[in-house]
Amino acid sequence: MRYRFIAALAAFAALLAPLAKADDAPKDVKGLYLMSDYPAVTVRPGETSAINLRLHNYGLPPERVNLSVSGVPTGWTATLMGGGQPVAAAMPATNAGVSLELRLDVPKNAAVGTQTLTVAASGDSTKAELPVAITLAKDLPAKLTLTPQLPELRGTSKSSFEFQLAIKNDSGKKLTVSLAAQAPQNFDATFTEQYGSQELNAVPVDAGQTKDVKLKVRPPNTAAAGSYKVMARVGAEDATATAELIMDITGQPKLDISGREGLVSMRASAGKESSVPVVITNTGTAPADEVELSGSAPGGWKITFEPKSIERIAPNETKEVQALITPTEKAIAGDYVTTVRASARGESASATFRVTVTTSTMWGMAGVGIIGVALLVMVGAVARFGRR
Repeated sequence: MRYRFIAALAAFAALLAPLAKADDAPKDVKGLYLMSDYPAVTVRPGETSAINLRLHNYGLPPERVNLSVSGVPTGWTATLMGGGQPVAAAMPATNAGVSLELRLDVPKNAAVGTQTLTVAASGDSTKAELPVAITLAKDLPAKLTLTPQLPELRGTSKSSFEFQLAIKNDSGKKLTVSLAAQAPQNFDATFTEQYGSQELNAVPVDAGQTKDVKLKVRPPNTAAAGSYKVMARVGAEDATATAELIMDITGQPKLDISGREGLVSMRASAGKESSVPVVITNTGTAPADEVELSGSAPGGWKITFEPKSIERIAPNETKEVQALITPTEKAIAGDYVTTVRASARGESASATFRVTVTTSTMWGMAGVGIIGVALLVMVGAVARFGRR
């Protein structure tokens, strides 16, 4: 029962919402009004400027009103825009407004001073006017804009993220613009020329011109997968501009090879297969898929793996395989080096294992026999020739 009462109250509040919105309109104001947040502005000759306007209808029936601009000096162009296109009339609903824009094109040779333009909206029963003061000045306060070509990039922790940035000087004079970037801890951020590797701390930008630079950001190899923000900032005199840049770092596997309990040596007999455990660890931030194993050994040796591949190693996970090493039958006793490798879609690792080879018993007995025969021959020769 209590839930039904709450639902009824919610429905009643929804019915009252439009009435409350209508009450937001001033009850003591009625008529058609042209308004602007800034009806007096300063612009520079030779540039295009825009002034935002609002045409509001308080308490009147909807009516078509014609729009016009008067007092435009010779050589100037004044255009009223609505919805992104030139308009000559508007029709605001009762207690509603229409957004307009006064776009001005001022010639370069226009005289410095103040001109007053009048924007008018007139219908059959109502009329509204708004004077707009336009002051021309050769030198305006410093103004900068910073626009990234691509504000969000994606890569791995091994990637170098390169953001193309356009710095525009909207001032009336040449500025030396300082460059700075705020990146996460252990991230390396540097500004360079657009087509070059020279690092920059500041760049000169001519009046009304745009300068392109490149911001290179290198994350540490240990950066975890996630989204990271970098704030680029430019400044000159009292003007500053910023741009927020996003780096989406995807996980990256990282392989490491070692022996069981750190042991990277083994003993083997010539001509016989011996095995050594190989431990493969993924210390990265993404799974290592389809890990293939391979190895290299001295000429004539044979090295295989059981298993030969690993389907997946999750981050911080360890898998063990057996390296099967067979020295050649004619291998001389001593220490040899073999290399074990693991690779997974661009990520690879290798480790060196020492193999101590001992000759087989058969070869040892054969060696003893040969030595014995040689001794017998030598003794017989001494006995025979010694009598002479």
